[in-house]
Amino acid sequence: MIRTLRPGQRCEVWIVSPTGTSELAFTTDNILLEAPNWTLDGGALILNGDGALWRLDLSGGGLERVAINGIPDLNNDHVLAPDGANIYLSANDGHIYHAALDGGEATKITSDDGWFHFLHGVSPDGQTLAYVGIEAGDFTQPGRLMTIPAGAGPATAIDVDGHCDGPEYSPDGEWLYFNTEAFTDRPGHAQLVRVRASKESTAERLLQSDTVDWFPHLSPDGRLASYIRFPSGTVGHPADLPVDVVVVSTSDWATPLHTWPLFGGQGTLNVNSWSPDSTRFAFVAYPERTP
Repeated sequence: MIRTLRPGQRCEVWIVSPTGTSELAFTTDNILLEAPNWTLDGGALILNGDGALWRLDLSGGGLERVAINGIPDLNNDHVLAPDGANIYLSANDGHIYHAALDGGEATKITSDDGWFHFLHGVSPDGQTLAYVGIEAGDFTQPGRLMTIPAGAGPATAIDVDGHCDGPEYSPDGEWLYFNTEAFTDRPGHAQLVRVRASKESTAERLLQSDTVDWFPHLSPDGRLASYIRFPSGTVGHPADLPVDVVVVSTSDWATPLHTWPLFGGQGTLNVNSWSPDSTRFAFVAYPERTP
């Protein structure tokens, strides 16, 4: 389903830094944009909206649709390839696709295996994709941590407990960072963890909190991380509620360097949005007009 803005709601794309500075890069009440990626040259953000892919020029050039063919409507799981010229995309048919960032024909990567595939990570060498698999598209079942060759091929399951989401490679390729419900009996109580990418290992908990924590994203230099914090008791990562975007040092996940309270959730920070120089990152808020 393609998300749209509610009456009286607007979309705001923000660029922030770990020191707390913030800049409103773009706002609109016409299209619901989600999940910014930062281009390798530092000049634009890539977002999805209305089932399509969009480029937001940060030098003032505005918002432009990326003309990708042969792909169904997109969702908010998309990640740039390490070469900066290509992108991997999840679509609403449950498959992962590859396309050039400048547009053109898309190629399907995942097979018709009966699963839904939600992309989140690309290994630093560009050879492997990390995604969450939902068997038979049954969302009452837990998400499974999976990898697949970037050029297509057989998928591999990584055995972790509990429902998981958002698997993303560390900059050195050694770890997969994600959120999981493995550490609680409370429905939906996701926490941040990592596992070794190259072999089976026990999930290492990064932070113990009473909030529901999703989508850890490491900066390219590996020194910082951002994530989104949902209120305690939240199940899943829904839209349209008060949340916090948090930035931490990867040496101390328990101590936020800065926190941005906002109205959002789904679409705010689903994918890695760090700038190439690790000094800033982007997120999306969806404020509603106060009566």
